[in-house]
Parts: sequence; C-alpha cells; structure tokens
Amino acid sequence: MQTIHPERLGQYISTTFGGETVRSLLPPPLPPVPPLRLDRMQALLEQANLSLGRLDGLAAILPDLPLFLYAYVRKEAVLSSQIEGTQSSLSDLLMFEHSDAPGVPTDDVQEVSNYVAALTFGMKRLKEGFPLSLRLIREIHGVLLAEGRGSDRAPGEFRRSQNWIGGTRPGNAAYVPPPAENVIECMGALEQFLHGEGPDMPVLIRAGLAHVQFESIHPFLDGNGRLGRLLITFLLCARGALREPILYLSLYLKTHRPVYYDLLTRVRQTGDWEAWLDFFLLAVKETSEQAVASAHRILALLEKDRKRVESIGRQASSALRVFHYLQTHPVTSLAVTARETGITFPTASKCMDQLRALEIVTEMTGKKSGRLFFYKDYVGILSEGTEPLAATA
Repeated sequence: MQTIHPERLGQYISTTFGGETVRSLLPPPLPPVPPLRLDRMQALLEQANLSLGRLDGLAAILPDLPLFLYAYVRKEAVLSSQIEGTQSSLSDLLMFEHSDAPGVPTDDVQEVSNYVAALTFGMKRLKEGFPLSLRLIREIHGVLLAEGRGSDRAPGEFRRSQNWIGGTRPGNAAYVPPPAENVIECMGALEQFLHGEGPDMPVLIRAGLAHVQFESIHPFLDGNGRLGRLLITFLLCARGALREPILYLSLYLKTHRPVYYDLLTRVRQTGDWEAWLDFFLLAVKETSEQAVASAHRILALLEKDRKRVESIGRQASSALRVFHYLQTHPVTSLAVTARETGITFPTASKCMDQLRALEIVTEMTGKKSGRLFFYKDYVGILSEGTEPLAATA
C-alpha cells in the first residue's frame, strides 16, 4: 500500500471545459514539504554523482569533444522525440541533415531536427552567461517548435488555454495540468527553485524535482515532454555539474516508460517524491556509465579504422581526410565530401572506394549517381536503442 503525504499534494481546481466540469491539479511549489528523506537515498546519490563525474571528466579529455557532442545530441534527439510518438530513426535524422538525401519522412524527422537546434541554442545562450530563466525556456521552446508539427501551437509562448495528457478531452484525461491562468504563477515559483541556493539540495536532486514539476505544470500547448527532458541537461550544465551537454536520459526513460509514467503519477497522487528520485538517480548512474562505455567503444573504433586507412600507403593522406570528415558527417555524398574536405570529386570518389574496400563505409542508395555513403560501424554504435518504439513495443 502506498503512503500518502497530504502536505505534498496539490490543490484541485474545478473549471468548465466543453460543457463539463474538469478537475485540474495545481501542484505545490518546490521543494517538497515535509523535507525529502535524502538519508535513505544517500548511497544511490553518491553513486550517481560519481558516475556523472566520470562522464564529465571524460568530456574534458576526449580528443575531439565536438565529435561526441554531435553524436550524443542527435541520439538524444531521436530518443526524446520517440517518447512523444515520432517514428524517426537516427539514420533518418542523419539523412535529413544531408541535403542530397531523398525520401526521408519529413514531419517526424523535422521534429527531431528541431530538438537538436533547441539544445544547441540553449547551450549557446547558457555559455554566453544567460540565466536558465523563464525567458530562456520560452526561447528554447520557440526553437523546438519552429518548424513542422507543432509550429502552429504557440511556439515560445506559455499556453492560454487548458491542455491535458491522455484521453480525448480533459473530462477523460489521465492528467489535467493547472488552468492557464495559473501557469505564470507556477512557472515563476519553479524559476525561483531553479536558482535556489542551499547545501541541503544536491544538484541532481534539484534536477529531478524540477523535471517532474515542469511536466506537472505542462506550461506549453505542445513540446512539454521534450523540453522537460532538456531542462535536466540545461540545469546540470548551468549549475556546473556538467561542462558540456553529454548526459541524456531518454534511452533510459524510453526503456522504462511504464515505470517513468507511473512514478510521475505517484508524485501527483501521493506526494512520493522519494520513489521518483530513486528512479531518477539510478537513471543518471546507468546512463552516465553507458555513455562512458559508448565513448570508449567509439574511440577504439576510430583508432582501429584510422590504422586501417593508414595501411593504404602513399594514397592514405586524402583517404584520412575523408575518414575524418565522416566522423562528424557519417552520412555524406561524394559532391559534399569533395567540397567540405577541399579535394577534387575524382579524388573523393577514389577515397570512398578505398574506404568501401576496407568495409568502413557502405553505399546506401544502390544507384550509379547521387550515391550516399555512411560510416556503418560508427552509426551502428550510435543507433543502439534508437529503434522506433513501434518496433520495440
């Protein structure tokens, strides 16, 4: 039987929507009252902090950090969008980003591409010294919904009407967030919490609380889930727990979706923040460890393949240039490769043939012209866990 914490429960507000009475939840401001029982999760908190520190330390010594940021950002974008129902794969996104790639499903992959742009924009603003504020959250949301699906859902603006989660209307929804007139008040309180000080609130605990609170407020008409997950990364970077946005929890949340949603509901219905934080800290720990392991696998692959390219002999110089370009553009065409690496088209074609012979790259189209090539083993590592949800259900 679940313990209910009455002091932590929100206030239900009755409103009328579509001719029926709707009960929407006004969540109490953070931090929870009574205070969290951090003693019971101290060991897990220490493990999560240690794993996160190792990941942050790895980012500091990686020989080509932008390469890994490129990879991780795109993987997270695919996974976070899949949780919201898109069916794009990582390969779809990589092809979409390549102007010569035909036939990519535009709606879903545009949504994923917007996520990449939103994360990039938000990190740029933070590094310029802009605080993680309501203004920045709205700006990031504007980028997230700038194009494609959701672009007609008031990008960059807090909602002015009632929304809901699950069901066809608020009356049969799984959850109804606060009325629109309470959104600014709730988000203002959340902003104060984001900037709160105090030695009794570790940054991971603050991030875990903020994520659920944002999801409970659901301040936008669309894009709340994706932005709520981005908020975790932004907060960790803004408060110095990470130097770069290299922690992404969406694979863990995708894998444990039923538990994730159940714990969000438990917080709202019983005030059990501790159960959610146990899950969140375990997600941070395991995700950090997986990210470190993937980085080492990618480093080993790049080193192995670099030596294979060098074995070509006198012609290795141009092939190495193409190989290096593939690391940040794992889907490419001959024309783009030639232009971006500064070599001639015939040289690019010859280099790509050499990389194909080494089984480093694979041609995707099967055509004689307009061919596309991808760095198969590298994309393979990145793609682990990014199969569309329909295929993994």
